[in-house]
Amino acid sequence: MRFDVVRERLRSLLAVLPDGPRELTPLLVASGGAAVPRGINEWSSGPRDGAALVLLYPNDTGETHVLLTERTTGDFRHSGEVSFPGGAVDADDATFEGAALREAREEVALDAVAAGVEVIGRLSVVEIRVSGFRLHPVLALAGLAPRNLVPDPREVAAILEVPVRHFLPGTPIELVDAERGGVHLRYGAFSWGDYRIWGATAKVLGQLGALLSVDRV
Repeated sequence: MRFDVVRERLRSLLAVLPDGPRELTPLLVASGGAAVPRGINEWSSGPRDGAALVLLYPNDTGETHVLLTERTTGDFRHSGEVSFPGGAVDADDATFEGAALREAREEVALDAVAAGVEVIGRLSVVEIRVSGFRLHPVLALAGLAPRNLVPDPREVAAILEVPVRHFLPGTPIELVDAERGGVHLRYGAFSWGDYRIWGATAKVLGQLGALLSVDRV
């Protein structure tokens, strides 16, 4: 999808945002193999606010990409998973937008001014109950592809720049049964190269794809 089309479609967010594919919501799997309809409904701790930057920008040919990261492996939350730049909202963060931009600067050295980043608004809040976060996705456009991105080796194993067309309606969604942290889950995932994108990241991308597919009058 070309960036000029994306910019036009996101010139103002809809008052009611569309939902993404339902199969992207992870569900608990009972011992007999049946998915539990209510999904994951227990907080591991009291919810804490987090913010993520959903940054869209054009490549050299004008195709829209979204900035993602592969998390480092180890004893960390969401170890090895694909995610947006983002993290917990600190006491010094005045807004979710400020927190998302700060995290992007810390994690991948994003220079928001040089890239011409413009915050458009927020997508729907995603509750990540297994890790105790309430995620606020901040949607932004950059007129230029970010340059000189550098991953913070403590948190980011790789920087991923993925064409947004991979998340539009009609994209194949892989259904996965897996054990994560001792919990059996069933979830839908987007595939890109060797990466499997699932959980909160996939849910946000699914809603983004649905939003981009809505024709504006």
